[in-house]
Amino acid sequence: MTQGPEEPIPGVDLDRPSVARVYDWYLGGTANWAIDREFGKMVLAAFPAGMYCARANRAFLHRAVRHLVRRGVRQFVDIGSGVPTMGNVHQIADEVAPDSRVVYIDREPVAVAHSRILLERHGDPTRHAVIHGDLREPDELWQSVADTGVVDLGQPLALLVTAVLHIQQPGPDGRDLGPEAIARYREMLPSGSYLVLSQITHDGLPEDLARQLHTVIELYDTNVSKHVLRSNAEIRALFGDFELLDPGVTWTAAWHPEEGGPNTPVVDFADPSEAAMLAGVARKR
Repeated sequence: MTQGPEEPIPGVDLDRPSVARVYDWYLGGTANWAIDREFGKMVLAAFPAGMYCARANRAFLHRAVRHLVRRGVRQFVDIGSGVPTMGNVHQIADEVAPDSRVVYIDREPVAVAHSRILLERHGDPTRHAVIHGDLREPDELWQSVADTGVVDLGQPLALLVTAVLHIQQPGPDGRDLGPEAIARYREMLPSGSYLVLSQITHDGLPEDLARQLHTVIELYDTNVSKHVLRSNAEIRALFGDFELLDPGVTWTAAWHPEEGGPNTPVVDFADPSEAAMLAGVARKR
């Protein structure tokens, strides 16, 4: 028996909106509750492009996966995978390579619960798994990935961390642990692996859009969770010494637009900067 969108799932906090559930609503999903939708409407009132930015990021994820499959990648680890909606990594990869393998990871209970339901219905336990885990605990999380038996961590893979790092990853002292966690993942990735990142930025935005974005960040900081905005240079630094694929760090809407597939969201902006999110894919030598 599965639960409807308004029925509680163990561990789900319905006293405040959830980043994952609000994002699901932006993408047209159903794994969200009234409190999430109400907050999402507040965000869109202040930042009308917000829904399109979320969908442009989802389209980037689709294109990055398809691009890497064409490069021979068959293993994917998706940290902060969110609630499954609008085409998931294994579905996109399977369009090109039916032998691909994917491990999903999220710390949001509703995201994990719905991912498990999806995989029970449409997945293959030998090729797909979902883990309840935390990006801030790289070594423990990496061991959990290995324990699934789905991916071989000794062989090249793609690590996906999309639309995650602008959400603050606080340590015990409140310091954001996102960059150092990503540095540890870079160390653990085998040679020939890829790192896929995207993050909201204030850098290079039209003045009116930047003003709207800061209003939205204040809404999230007050009602949901603290956020961290990074510049182009700071986002580029997250890739360390990995070799960035062309076109480097760019707007999500401008990263290989030709790589879209039949299920990839189509989002048109007058200028790619309106996507408000920078993205890149880099390879470990």
